[in-house]
Amino acid sequence: MSGVPVGDLPWVHIPDPDSPELDEIARQENFHELDVEDCRHHRQIAKRTEHDNYTFLVAKALLFNREDLSLRFEDFNIFIKADHIVTVPEGKNEVLGRASGRLAGAARPVAVPKLVYTILDVVVDEYLPALYRIGEEIDDIEDAVLENPAPQSLQRIFHLRRMLIEFRRNTIMMRDLLSNFVRNQEDRPDPLYLYYRDIYEHLIRTIDLTETYRDLLTGALDIYLSAVANRTNEVMKILTIYGTIAIPMLVITSVYGMNVKIPGEQGAYAFWLVLGLMGISTLAVLWYFRRKQWW
Repeated sequence: MSGVPVGDLPWVHIPDPDSPELDEIARQENFHELDVEDCRHHRQIAKRTEHDNYTFLVAKALLFNREDLSLRFEDFNIFIKADHIVTVPEGKNEVLGRASGRLAGAARPVAVPKLVYTILDVVVDEYLPALYRIGEEIDDIEDAVLENPAPQSLQRIFHLRRMLIEFRRNTIMMRDLLSNFVRNQEDRPDPLYLYYRDIYEHLIRTIDLTETYRDLLTGALDIYLSAVANRTNEVMKILTIYGTIAIPMLVITSVYGMNVKIPGEQGAYAFWLVLGLMGISTLAVLWYFRRKQWW
C-alpha cells in the first residue's frame, strides 16, 4: 500500500490529495470515486458516509492565527476500515502530529475506533481556545467603543461577526457528524460512547459560545452607533447654540446696514451703542438657554 505509515499505528496518511498515491490506494481498497473526488474538491461539509467495506468521514480542522485573528476551516478526510484508516488532509495542519503524539504512550495495538476518536478529539479541541481568544478581542472592542467609538472599532466588529458566522456554520456541521456517531454508539454499546459524547458536548458548548459572542458584538455595535449618534447630537447642539446666539447680532447689523436714514446712526456713540445692543442680546440668549437647561 502506498502512503505514509504513521508509526506503528494502523494509520496510512496521504499528505497530498492530488497525488497519484490516493488513486492507487483507492483502487486497492475499493474506495468510491465520489469520496476520492471529495478529497480533492475542498470545502466539503462535515459528513459521514457508510459503505459496505468502509466508512468515509469529512472533519473540519481549524487553522487559527492568534495574532491577526484569522481563521480557516479545512477538510480532514478519513477512510475507516475494520483494521486500519487512511487520512487525506486538504492542506498542511497539525492534526497528524497531535493525534500521533497523544497516542504515543497508549497501549498497543491501538484499535481503529480509538484512533478515529483521537483524531476527532484533536480536531475539536482546537475550537474552544480559538473562541476564547475571539472573546478577549470582543472585550477589548467593548472597552474601545465606550471610550472612543472610532471607525476602526466598527471594522473590527464586522470582521469578528463574519468569523463567528463561519465558526458557527462549521461547528454545527461537526455537531451533526458527532450526533451521528453518538446515535450509532447508543444502538451498539461501545466503551467509546462516553468519549464521543464528550466531544459532542464540547461542540454544543462551542455553539453556545458563538451565539453569546454574536450577541455581545451586536451589543457593542449598538453602543458604537449610540455613541456616534450622541456625539453627532452634541455637535449639532453646539452649532445650534452658536447659530441662535448669532441671530440677534445679524438682525442688528442688518438693520444698521440699510441704505436709509436710521435715528442715531450719525451720533458720536452710535458704533458703541450697536456693540452694546449686540452684547446685551447675546447675554440674553445665553441666559435664556441656561434657564431652560439646554446647555
